[in-house]
Amino acid sequence: MDYLGLNIKHLRKSKGLTQSELAKNIGVNRAMIGSYEENRAVPKLSVLQDIAYFFSISIDDLIKLNLDKDSFSAIDINGSKLRIITTVVDKEDKELITTVPIKASAGYTNGYSDPEFVEELPHFSLPLTELSKERTYRFFQIKGDSMLPIKSGSYIICEYLANWENIIDNQPYILISKDEGIVYKRILNNVNKSEEFILKSDNPEYEAYTIKINEVLEIWKALGFISFSLPESDSNNLDINKLHNMILDLKKDVDTLKS
Repeated sequence: MDYLGLNIKHLRKSKGLTQSELAKNIGVNRAMIGSYEENRAVPKLSVLQDIAYFFSISIDDLIKLNLDKDSFSAIDINGSKLRIITTVVDKEDKELITTVPIKASAGYTNGYSDPEFVEELPHFSLPLTELSKERTYRFFQIKGDSMLPIKSGSYIICEYLANWENIIDNQPYILISKDEGIVYKRILNNVNKSEEFILKSDNPEYEAYTIKINEVLEIWKALGFISFSLPESDSNNLDINKLHNMILDLKKDVDTLKS
């Protein structure tokens, strides 16, 4: 923590901010910024994360480097720097699976590494052979129809992904960011070209879009899902993806006839 106060002051001045302006951006009062910069107080973990996110820097670099002299990388793809994951364990010290329901989604982006917040979320054990005891799992309840046929309200079973270099193109992931919150999308890794991810929906009505790597907080690999919306029995109701494909085939036939 030797460089923490110095680094906060250096980063604040590099952006031309007053202590009051920085305090407003990270949600503390001005006096606390002064205390941090003068090493009279140490930020709580949640505040430390907000500072790191605001300046697009890892917590590891914020704490360990003298940023006035040393260089730092704002993007940590392989998880080699400090990336915090908070879990809950039972009385036998076995890790439990935490569930993030829709109503807790907004708070998760701020409290995802706060032990008190995570402990208040529902958690349980799941005796499935497909889930390893050596890995960290989480359930995220999704909202919206962008990933149909998986319906809004479904729970996505996920495995924590520390190394983002292991992302497989076009596979589904839960991605956490400050601006987007919790999103369930297929990811295309575009890091080498533009330091960003391309996010795609399964519902063709939604266009793909990009997100900068340094805006991402966590990534979870989707393994399966649980849904309480049973399929409808009416065979006359066409799946939207099938209907879309039929329209494309029809368009091709029309183009062929025209030529």
